[in-house]
Amino acid sequence: MSNHLDRPLGQNLKPPKPVGILRANAVALILGLGIIGLSGFLALDRTPYSQPAVPAVAPVKQTTVAADEAKAAELALTESTKTQVASPQTADGAKIIHVIPSVNQVPGMLKISDPSKVNQALSIAHIPEVDLIEKTTQGMLPVRAKDGRRPFDVYAKAWSGSRGARVAIVIGGMGISQTSTQAAIEKLAPEITLGFAPQGNSLSRWAQAARRKGHEILLQIPMEPFDYPRVDPGRGTLLVDAGTDANLKVLHESMGRFTNYTGVMNYLGAKFTADPAALEPIMADLGTRGLLYLDDGTSARSATDAIAAHARAPFAQGNLVIDQTQDKNEILKALDRLEAEARANGSAIGTGTGFDATIDAVAEWAEGAKKRGIEIVGVAALARDPEK
Repeated sequence: MSNHLDRPLGQNLKPPKPVGILRANAVALILGLGIIGLSGFLALDRTPYSQPAVPAVAPVKQTTVAADEAKAAELALTESTKTQVASPQTADGAKIIHVIPSVNQVPGMLKISDPSKVNQALSIAHIPEVDLIEKTTQGMLPVRAKDGRRPFDVYAKAWSGSRGARVAIVIGGMGISQTSTQAAIEKLAPEITLGFAPQGNSLSRWAQAARRKGHEILLQIPMEPFDYPRVDPGRGTLLVDAGTDANLKVLHESMGRFTNYTGVMNYLGAKFTADPAALEPIMADLGTRGLLYLDDGTSARSATDAIAAHARAPFAQGNLVIDQTQDKNEILKALDRLEAEARANGSAIGTGTGFDATIDAVAEWAEGAKKRGIEIVGVAALARDPEK
């Protein structure tokens, strides 16, 4: 059957589609094709309707104690050690640099810093960095961190780095007299370095108080003078004939009395510092631990300079003892001579003891010296550093 006329009535017939429906289908087809085309165009043209994906930046672990003040506040002072310990720094980084995120930086930005330039923040300066201590039966001894930082670097007093005349003054005998120690900490400018005697009392408490005030601190080591025992430096004296093992044991017992010092200085010791065989093991230990050695400059026979250079220990030497007599006017004159030497040579180091007249004279002189353009610095700033 080729057409409708040839088919039986009512058989195999499909009703014709209405013309309106056909038109609607055509319009829907055209709209669909248009939408597909527009979607393809948008997929190919990424601007301005889309932005490139931004990769997530993983948070960087904090690596400096200076930014960890909140954690430091949570650390308790124990009765056994009377010393607080700060949060550890990361020891997995490179030896030369740290990656240090700053709270003031744009998220994801990184700052490169030389660890030897990192000083403790004043608010936590009394807290030892855990990477810089070695827990022993003799106390917490200072050590070089795995990333190369030294107590000499971290506990040093920050300074301007300018090339003007600089003066460092070290006042020793701290811890012996409680009254004098408190007076020195409170009256002296924070740029004045304080030296603590290992025979003193409440050393950890006083050392922490000094650090909170901004002072750089040293450990004074009693050493044998030529007229020993008639002149006795006191308990813990290093002796020429004691032998290396005994002297190192005594040294470490003194080192364990408190923490956060940049180095050690002699107390007396003209005989000991003139004996290379006795001095070399001591200086080697200081160099390994990253500690400064300050020679007070009172012995012309001292071999400390050459031996410190061989041991690669930071080294400094005093130019003038400022309080040979306990007269304030005479001490002020000595400080004026020290200032003149600094102007002539760029820097000078003065040493003294924490007597009332010395403290008063140094406090008065320092206030005027700053106005005269003298920069007072911690003694570490004037040390010869074999690692720089």
